[in-house]
Amino acid sequence: MTDLGLRPLVPTLHQLAESAVFDDRNNRLLYCDIPDKAIHAVDLATGDAKVWRFPTVVGSFGLTESGRFVVALRDSVVLFDPETGESETLAEIEADLPETRLNDGKVGPDGCFWVGTMDERPDRQPIGALYRVDASGKVERKIDGLMVSNGLAFSPDGRTMFHSDSRGPWIDRWAFDPATGEISDRKRIAVLDDSIGRPDGGATDAEGNYWSAGVSGAKLNCFSPEGELLASYDVPAAAPTMPAFGGPDMKTLFLTSLRDGRTEEQLQRWPLTGSVFIGTSPVAGSPVSRFRDV
Repeated sequence: MTDLGLRPLVPTLHQLAESAVFDDRNNRLLYCDIPDKAIHAVDLATGDAKVWRFPTVVGSFGLTESGRFVVALRDSVVLFDPETGESETLAEIEADLPETRLNDGKVGPDGCFWVGTMDERPDRQPIGALYRVDASGKVERKIDGLMVSNGLAFSPDGRTMFHSDSRGPWIDRWAFDPATGEISDRKRIAVLDDSIGRPDGGATDAEGNYWSAGVSGAKLNCFSPEGELLASYDVPAAAPTMPAFGGPDMKTLFLTSLRDGRTEEQLQRWPLTGSVFIGTSPVAGSPVSRFRDV
C-alpha cells in the first residue's frame, strides 16, 4: 500500500490539534489546538509560524473571502481579523447548554459556515446538532440528535455533503444544494469500530472520495461515496483527528492529531502523537470553499 510519507510539519506535540485548513492565498497550513485556545499558521515555504489566541476553546474555523477567519469558539461563531486581532461576534449557538461546545466546522459550497456541537460529558448523550451560519449571522439548525458532530466535507461538485458522529460511530452522506444550503436524501454509508477507528475530521479528494481520520485506530481511511473502504493507511499517531489537502497541485496531505488522554503504551508506540503531519497524497484533494463575508 502507498506510503503517505507523513512526517511532523512542526516539532510541537499538541494536546488536541484539529481543523487543518490550507490557505492557498498565502501558501500556509492553519490549524487549531482546541484546549490551548489557539489557531496556528505555518508558512510552507519558510516554516515561519504564527499563533493567535482566543478567549475560549477553538473548536474549528474556516477562511473567508475578505481574508478573515470564521471561528467556532465554545458557544459562538466570530469573524476574526488575523492582521488586526479584531473579533466580531456573528452568532451564538447553544450558549444555554453548558454541557455542549462547538466542534468540527467547515465552510460549505454555499459560502456558509457549517458547524456542529458535541456533548462534552464522558457519558455522551445525543444532545448536539449541526448548524449553518451565514454572513448575516442567521443560524439554521440542520441535524439533531448528535453526540459528537464531526467529519464535515463536501464533494468537488458541491452537491454532496459528508458528515459523521464520532460516537455514532457513523458516516452519513447528504444531497447538498449549493445555491440554498438545503440538505436531503440522508444515507448512512458506514458504521465504524476501533479496528480502523471511529470517524473524526474528514476531507474529500478530486475523485469525490471521502477521507476520514480514524481517531481510535491510528488510521486514515478513504471511502467511496457509497461507503466502500478503498484504503486504510497506517499513520504515525495513535489518534489522528483531521486530514486536509493543499499545495499547488492539491496533493500535499496534512493530518492533525490528538495527544491528550492517550495511554502511556500508545505514546510509546506512537511517540509523534499530537503532531501535525505533512505528506503526499496519491490523489489530488478537493479545495475547500471560503466564507462569503464580502
